[in-house]
Amino acid sequence: MELELFQASVARMDLLGLPLSVLGAALACLLAGIGSVIGVSVTGQAGAGLLTEKPNAFGIVTVIEALPGSQGIYGMVIAFLYLTFFKIGQAEQLPIDFATGLSILFACLPAAFTCLLSAPYQGKVCAAGMHMIAKDDKAGGKVIPMAALVETYAILGFLISLFLLLNIQSGLTA
Repeated sequence: MELELFQASVARMDLLGLPLSVLGAALACLLAGIGSVIGVSVTGQAGAGLLTEKPNAFGIVTVIEALPGSQGIYGMVIAFLYLTFFKIGQAEQLPIDFATGLSILFACLPAAFTCLLSAPYQGKVCAAGMHMIAKDDKAGGKVIPMAALVETYAILGFLISLFLLLNIQSGLTA
């Protein structure tokens, strides 16, 4: 009797596998997107101020403002790879039990949180770069490497999430 109750409990928990995995992919996309919205907004505000003084700087301002938006793309790519790797919504969808769903949820978190946190800080670096350009038109080339250093950590989080998802997927197909 106790074994049957345990097996029924495990079966009910396995029903949570797919929702947990979807939550992980959604968090990667959502949190990374929020970080990018904040970062692009901070940069855009500084860029708008710069353009009132130097309208000819529109090209470099646009490039620099776009930089914090890349983290949102990383989160979206992680969510897309989850859908692709595990064939979500397809006839050949891989089985996702509770443990696998929890693993996928945790695998998506490095990208979710590094992108959430790095994009606003990259936005601040880019906004400071707008102030540099306001003082020196030739400073635009110096801003991009500084902003790229902040983005390095978003890329690392993205890569860890990617490798974890690949390992989980290969364990299901082996």
